[in-house]
Amino acid sequence: MAVYLYQAREAGTGREVRGSIDASSEQTAMAALRGRNLFVLSLREKKISTSSIHRAVRLIDLAAFTRQLASMLDAGLTIPQALQTLSTETASRTLQKVIADILKQIDSGESFSGALQKHPEVFSRLYVNMVDAGERGGILPNILARLATYSEKTHKLRSKVRAALLYPTIVSLVAIAVVSFLLIMVVPTFSNIYQEQKIPLPAFTQFVITVANSLKDNVLYYGMTLGVLILGSFSLIRTPAGRAWWDGFKLKLPVLGPLFHKLALSRFARTTSSLIHSGVPILEVLNVVSATVNNVQMEAALRSSALRIERGDTLSGALSTYPIFPAIILRMITAGEQGGAVDTMLEKVSDYMDDELDQALSGLTSLIEPILIIFLGVMIGGMVLAMLLPVFDMVNHVR
Repeated sequence: MAVYLYQAREAGTGREVRGSIDASSEQTAMAALRGRNLFVLSLREKKISTSSIHRAVRLIDLAAFTRQLASMLDAGLTIPQALQTLSTETASRTLQKVIADILKQIDSGESFSGALQKHPEVFSRLYVNMVDAGERGGILPNILARLATYSEKTHKLRSKVRAALLYPTIVSLVAIAVVSFLLIMVVPTFSNIYQEQKIPLPAFTQFVITVANSLKDNVLYYGMTLGVLILGSFSLIRTPAGRAWWDGFKLKLPVLGPLFHKLALSRFARTTSSLIHSGVPILEVLNVVSATVNNVQMEAALRSSALRIERGDTLSGALSTYPIFPAIILRMITAGEQGGAVDTMLEKVSDYMDDELDQALSGLTSLIEPILIIFLGVMIGGMVLAMLLPVFDMVNHVR
């Protein structure tokens, strides 16, 4: 038996309750809570790991493991046989330790999904729920193949976003480093020369020299202040209120906002499609997806939609009250509900969002490059000009 911590709402009053429950598995705990007329918002095991493994596994390694496991099970191997083979073939040492622990769990009588659940740092709730559905439905190889495809597409999408944001990040850091070097090392040299020669300085040159002297004399103070602000911002974002503000702020950004929105919609559509296709009940689907979309506004909308669906509403009808879901997605979900193929339509939605995301990333890269070049040129050129203005004035005076 394990202890599970839960957060739920009472079906009649809607009052939020928290507590713990003893159960042999997460599914048993979920069923027991539903028997108490509670709608489960979150559920986690109090002691989540029986091993000393705490490092995460790269998504690409997890995708390769899942793909190979699906192929082996489809070829007729048992789960222990396939895991034994994969434990020696995988290049990730962390994954090797996880597989060894899973084999021990299975040998002691635990189900495959139950063994996976002991390692939430590697296998997400989405992964565990889909594997559990595959075990119960006798279609585990197909579910694993779908999970592998999901992981591969997710990794590809993350790589595209990181690649698009890497270039402007590097250029911005280089620009900050170059400007700081000029202000701390170069500008004071010119300032000393002009001061010794008692050359009158233009207002712009005097302003740059004042900034440079202030930065040079207080570089430690400014560095500590910047560090405190960065650490404080990260700490604030980790709080519920801070995270809610940050997620809302990201969606309102002029250029990056649509990018983050499309990314959240793509994750929602692909995850929901995979879970529905695996046979997971819709209420459990929304409960799992709300924890994976990585956006507080969408998470709250999904949890509220689950309450409306529990009262008899459709998925499209429940989502239609929230502006975060565009009309085109709602129309595609409605068509899927009418045709009895919601998972297929959601998969098309995720593909559509991925295409939109590709176009947005391409446009973002094309837009940011000239902006950064102009910014860098203006900053460096402005300081060079500020240092040469007194020389120009002196030459004109001599003439």
